[in-house]
Amino acid sequence: MKTLKQAPVGSTVRVVRVHGEGALRRRIMDMGITKGVQIHVRKVAPLGDPLEINLRGYELSLRKEDAEMIETE
Repeated sequence: MKTLKQAPVGSTVRVVRVHGEGALRRRIMDMGITKGVQIHVRKVAPLGDPLEINLRGYELSLRKEDAEMIETE
């Protein structure tokens, strides 16, 4: 299983599944990260956290902890 955290900078990946449960999963999905969405990894902060991504026409910063819950291909 590959996660968004493992995606290299500059790559575009597609969401296969959002793991987790409850409020945390709902928060990730409310940000627009749902099955089938394409995500472009723009950059990673110098210490590796957070990731800056583009999806659905907007930019989003996402913690590595949350990026681990997003399965991609």
